[in-house]
Amino acid sequence: MISRLLLSAAVIVAMPAVASAQTIGGARQAATPAPAQSQPLGGPVIPGVCLLSREAVFANAAVGRAATARLAELTQAAQAEIDAERAPIETAARALEGQAETDQLRAQAQTLSQQWQVLQQKAAHNGQEIEATRMAAMERIANEAQPVIAQVYAQHQCGLLFDRASALGGNFANDLTSGVVAALDARITTISFERERLAAAPAAAAPLAPAPQAPARRR
Repeated sequence: MISRLLLSAAVIVAMPAVASAQTIGGARQAATPAPAQSQPLGGPVIPGVCLLSREAVFANAAVGRAATARLAELTQAAQAEIDAERAPIETAARALEGQAETDQLRAQAQTLSQQWQVLQQKAAHNGQEIEATRMAAMERIANEAQPVIAQVYAQHQCGLLFDRASALGGNFANDLTSGVVAALDARITTISFERERLAAAPAAAAPLAPAPQAPARRR
């Protein structure tokens, strides 16, 4: 049982890598589309048809970069909470290694196992709070970006707006992304926010011990 406790330390924390591997809006994308490696399709500019990458706006606008940095700080703090509670449990589990199994040792191991479970639940809860924080920050930035998108859309006399990621190729002259990034930077460059707090789920009840069996009757 003690060995299983130590092995579980490798999976105790599953904090999302949102802040380190992604921007506030997902995987980082360029403000302008990268040229195709093969011969580009090209073609004429279609009047009124425009493109936009919201992911690239989140990734490249100053407010998006500031939000990503802040989210990284909050993620590290949430991880530190788990690490601080994990260390003494690991130390206690290692102290039981190599000892002869007794009822007292098994009871201590069971207590540590329950502590691991509680810490796993807390780690998952922290991850949910970080994800809720990311979503709330995205919503705030989206609200700031919407009037900017409408402004740039009108300036280019667009009549239809497509997600740039859905375009397989063609003429990207009416890509609004870089213009939206520049206009959003002129409107706002940073936001401040704290970690969202979610109600903790009720702790799972400990399994009940089997009821003692009555002695068999003698005939």
